[in-house]
Amino acid sequence: MRFRIAVFFAASIVAAIALTPLQAAVRPPKLQYQIATLPNGLRVILSEDHSTPIVHVSVWYHVGSKNERAGRTGFAHLFEHMMFKGSKNVEPDSHTSYVSSVGGRSNAYTTEDVTVFWQTLPAQYMPLALWLEADRMATLRIDDVAFRREREVVKEERRLRIENQPYGRLSEIIYDHAFVAHPYKHPTIGSMRDLEAASIADVRDFHGTFYVPENATVTIVGDFDSDEALRMATQYFGRVPKAARPVPRDIPREPEKTQERRAIIEEAWPLPAVVVAYHVPYDGHPDAYPLHITSKILSDGQSARIVNELIYNQRLCLSASGSGNITEHPNLFFAVCIVQPGRTLAEAEKALIAEFDKLKTEGVTPRELQRSQNQFARDYILGRESNEDKALHLAHAAVIHNDITTADGEFDIFMKTSVADVQRVARSYFNQSNRLVVHILPKGGAR
Repeated sequence: MRFRIAVFFAASIVAAIALTPLQAAVRPPKLQYQIATLPNGLRVILSEDHSTPIVHVSVWYHVGSKNERAGRTGFAHLFEHMMFKGSKNVEPDSHTSYVSSVGGRSNAYTTEDVTVFWQTLPAQYMPLALWLEADRMATLRIDDVAFRREREVVKEERRLRIENQPYGRLSEIIYDHAFVAHPYKHPTIGSMRDLEAASIADVRDFHGTFYVPENATVTIVGDFDSDEALRMATQYFGRVPKAARPVPRDIPREPEKTQERRAIIEEAWPLPAVVVAYHVPYDGHPDAYPLHITSKILSDGQSARIVNELIYNQRLCLSASGSGNITEHPNLFFAVCIVQPGRTLAEAEKALIAEFDKLKTEGVTPRELQRSQNQFARDYILGRESNEDKALHLAHAAVIHNDITTADGEFDIFMKTSVADVQRVARSYFNQSNRLVVHILPKGGAR
């Protein structure tokens, strides 16, 4: 589950969360929604909110970088770009122009697990958004000129975001060494080699396989009548034919780890870095919730354990962070230290591992647990304020968990997580046999 923290929030809510005992934590109101499945397999989620004359429409395609095969990485992200290159009835780049011309905004993003297209616009233009999304689902224009142009755009994006940024390849390095079989091994943006090798036939096959109604979930939240909105969704999306073959889900499983793995590599970076990573279970697994709590205790804020200990107390790291990447399939919990000049990688590694070991031997304090639960309560409440936020919660529950009730049910699970739960999952996953350690040296640097 993923949370976004709003910049501004009501002081009364924050005060209530901070002062209220855990047993009486402020609980957000449950989301009101309907869900329907069209004859072609497309799911529609509807949630009325008449507080503002705004509607948010999103389409979640259940395809991300984990659905790509070796040698053809980056296709899901490339298709995020291609979906704006026109259809039978819409000229290239006109989708965004149509939405902005009526006072709306639109965008898209790709993750390991999904590709999402969304628009927020005045309520009376909801039919426009539904028609635009259905039209490009059914009649996307995939020509060689547009494909080659967008491939160059993606390659330049990779250069700017990854290859030309200090530590830009950090995530790639971690995942390349952590996984041997599962496609989480490769980055969402893909590799230059694979982008160059892609053909227009590959792209068309990818579209025909994954961009189909039975692999899509349309979520509509805002100021509308549900019966009318469902009728419109059926009118536009119901015409899109089912795929010729089932959507493939034959994704290789990562083998269980039985011994520590270590790597030493060189990168053109200004300072060395140390990574300590552990494999952890999937989003929705019972152990995922205490691991979310653990992530906040270790690294969320200036008083978090890793930041406080390794940066301020020991002065080992110029920067330090940790993260539990909880996704649809089992993923990683890792911590990173950019090593201070004059300190060694061995010192940094020992200190990072010690923070994980303390979770196993000493656990966490009730105060630390309450702090992290207060943060979750804050994030949960503030992350459901807008139509877009509500749509994200509903779609995530339906697509990633395949259980829309978790959009509301997870709050209680987090609030009931105990000190013992956090220590239990630490003992289960933060073990040497499940560990990856990577030392990254500046090229030509001393070991």
